[in-house]
Amino acid sequence: MCRSIKPLFNFEPPVTEEEVRAASLQFVRKISGFTKPSKANEDSFRAAVEEIAAVSRRLLESLETSAPPKNREEEAAKARARGAQRFGG
Repeated sequence: MCRSIKPLFNFEPPVTEEEVRAASLQFVRKISGFTKPSKANEDSFRAAVEEIAAVSRRLLESLETSAPPKNREEEAAKARARGAQRFGG
């Protein structure tokens, strides 16, 4: 489940709200054990996703580095190559 949570700091172009929310959703899914919550838990689940997204955004905005930003396309190509080598594809 958490494999779809990707590093979001120090990329060019910068992280989007959609990416932060997607990572937050995956985190809440992982710790709650729910892929989709029941009706009884739906409001709590959504609130947790929104709160974690807000905290994550603040964290990303506060981080500093002297390293140059990573290129998203190059990093995605490296990840695909690692996956192909790992899984023989």
